[in-house]
Amino acid sequence: MKKVSFHTLGCKVNFAETSTLARGYEAEGFVRVGERAEADVYVVNSCSVTAAADKKCRNLIARLHRRSPLAQIVVGGCYAARVPGEVASLPGVTRVLERDMERFCGAYSAGDRTRSFLKVQDGCDYRCSYCTIHSARGSSRNGSVASLVSQAREIASTGVREIVLTGVNTGDFGRTTGESFLSLLSALDGVEGIERYRISSIEPNLLTDQIIDFCAASRAFQPHFHIPLQSGCDRILGLMRRRYTTAKFADRIARVRSVMPDAFFGIDVIVGFPGETDEDFEETFEFLSLVRPAQLHVFPYSVRPGTPAAEMPLRVSPKVAAARAARLGALSEQLLAEFYGRFSGCPARVLWEGGGDSRSRAASRIGAGGAGRSGGEEGSESAEGSGGGLMGGFTGNYIRVTAPYDPARVNKIVEVTLP
Repeated sequence: MKKVSFHTLGCKVNFAETSTLARGYEAEGFVRVGERAEADVYVVNSCSVTAAADKKCRNLIARLHRRSPLAQIVVGGCYAARVPGEVASLPGVTRVLERDMERFCGAYSAGDRTRSFLKVQDGCDYRCSYCTIHSARGSSRNGSVASLVSQAREIASTGVREIVLTGVNTGDFGRTTGESFLSLLSALDGVEGIERYRISSIEPNLLTDQIIDFCAASRAFQPHFHIPLQSGCDRILGLMRRRYTTAKFADRIARVRSVMPDAFFGIDVIVGFPGETDEDFEETFEFLSLVRPAQLHVFPYSVRPGTPAAEMPLRVSPKVAAARAARLGALSEQLLAEFYGRFSGCPARVLWEGGGDSRSRAASRIGAGGAGRSGGEEGSESAEGSGGGLMGGFTGNYIRVTAPYDPARVNKIVEVTLP
């Protein structure tokens, strides 16, 4: 029986797609092995959001080839879709997976007892000036509400308690079926067995009052939103070809807080975009200090060949971009500590994951009846283990907590008091 190993780079959509690929290989008789094991076939699901992501994929392929020179290396994902010839020429690559740019291919992750990523949408029609997503994934498209509810029921049958809705432009759901994102949320909320849903990311211009009010009143949707900002300066937002202003973004944050005051907000920010002056960056810093999300995900601008931004003048030096990213990184740490501090001593319901989490092991221990808090990157994978040390979990509003490992708590929602 041949062995296959899967390696996923990039976003939650990729994780969902990799898991679906793995089920296909297993159905053909392959035995799935871990990332560090020797295999007959290595499947790499690539990312191409930045030049660094491309390089990371190339380095991974080189390591796999050195590890098993006779193994087949199959590469899919956005890097492979964007420059298939370049990927095919890499040493060790035996096949580049083609991507269907016209049809929606459903996918969901499996193997994690606690959480599953359900792909509800793919592609994007926005064509922001810095982004290659449209060329790598095609136009916006989606599955039907009925098909996605069916997949959610399949996930529930495995014992998974939480589903994260993923997509390239998730809120654009319905473009190909004539349905709405709100109708999808409403239908999924009725799936028995799933106790929590999270929306992985949604554009601020697509986060409507109706969606906000539904999430606030729903049975299972959590007060947790990941909303890309990219810049807190309207001039830079215009150069990026984003579809909102800072005023619109602030309005959406305020609207959510009016009905979900404890909501967690994760926000994406790009620094060093062509033409971003010191004054522009200070506008972004001041805007984020005013809006005060719980966490920032900061990315220095990366030149993507073929995009309008790649031809823009007034490039920002890497040194300046790195300094700006460091300032926002420090602000993010401050904001996260502030957000966690708001809930000290409060009761909270935690969905517990398995043990063996290195982040949990690094956190402070607490008594058996309580929970300790530790920071963690939003959207990071849970780590299932077999006991010992500490276990981790999340509250509904995405506060990460830790406790001594207790197998009886794994995949259970338990009320604790936050320290």
